[in-house]
Amino acid sequence: MTRRASAPARALLVSGALVIVLALSLAAAVATGAQPIDLGRAWAGLQPDRDIAFSLRLPRAVLGAIVGASLAGAGVALQALLRNPLADPFVLGVSGGAALGATVLSAFAVVAGLPAIADAAGAAGLSPVAAAAFLGALAAAVGVYALGRAGGRLVPERALLVGVVFNAFASAIITGIKVTVSPSKAQSLLSWLVGTLGYESPGALAAAGVFSGVGLAVIGLLSGRMNLLALGEEGAAAVGVDVPRTRALLFVAASLVTGAAVSLAGLIGFVGLLVPHAARLALGPDYRVVVPASALGGAAALVLADTLARLLFRSLGTEPPVGVVTALVGGPVFLWMLSREGARA
Repeated sequence: MTRRASAPARALLVSGALVIVLALSLAAAVATGAQPIDLGRAWAGLQPDRDIAFSLRLPRAVLGAIVGASLAGAGVALQALLRNPLADPFVLGVSGGAALGATVLSAFAVVAGLPAIADAAGAAGLSPVAAAAFLGALAAAVGVYALGRAGGRLVPERALLVGVVFNAFASAIITGIKVTVSPSKAQSLLSWLVGTLGYESPGALAAAGVFSGVGLAVIGLLSGRMNLLALGEEGAAAVGVDVPRTRALLFVAASLVTGAAVSLAGLIGFVGLLVPHAARLALGPDYRVVVPASALGGAAALVLADTLARLLFRSLGTEPPVGVVTALVGGPVFLWMLSREGARA
């Protein structure tokens, strides 16, 4: 009988395999689209193939990888924090804050002509909407964290309730704004809110990569403690885990990566829920393996979903938002996974 590989070895093996999958996904995203190109001509620097491949498709694919990894990594952290495998990155109000910030700015600040906001965002390499969404996400995270504490400690159930209430509050304000602005502005807001990958500047990609990388690194370093949180608060404390500190770090890291993702791509559902769940079903409950598998799997999944969205342009004559694709594919897949899991129980 062969011995089962240790968690670090399994994590390395799984990560290596998923890095290959992600690389193939990025290659497919660059090679395919509504406009056929020749990769040989692109590598040789011949136009227009070079610009289409490396100035348009590759940055968009990289953005999809960053957003997908962020959402899936945040999903793992929140599922461990709340001890609920059905938690996703949007349950704690961060998405509501990002959406509210972007909507308010789009409806009022830019229309009213506040160039200082646009100039400040541009200096940071972000669009005004992305900057407002990120600030809104951080403000929501701070508010939920403050209101979710009791006795000086973060109480997951209390934070979850605050997040749900805040999301409902933000949704009501957003709906009110959408019905009061012009139809063209409402349409652009709707496109962002359902989740869309655009063509961001190198500065925006670098900023998103830094924020997401730091947050995912923190989640990865805490993966061993996440295993112990499954024992319950008393059980984890009994084996030496500083439960309040671990919860706070997980909350901050999950909020950081969710804010970075939502600020650039809007509200993309199912990636943060489906990918960690699939990783856990396939690889077991060890978060030291599930965390890197979820981040890399989420990156590859969203890149492929966006590639599918772009390919649908050929038959539909328009490109559906990637958030619609993830919902149409992710919903049935998740229900199928649940039915299989129930049949095994």
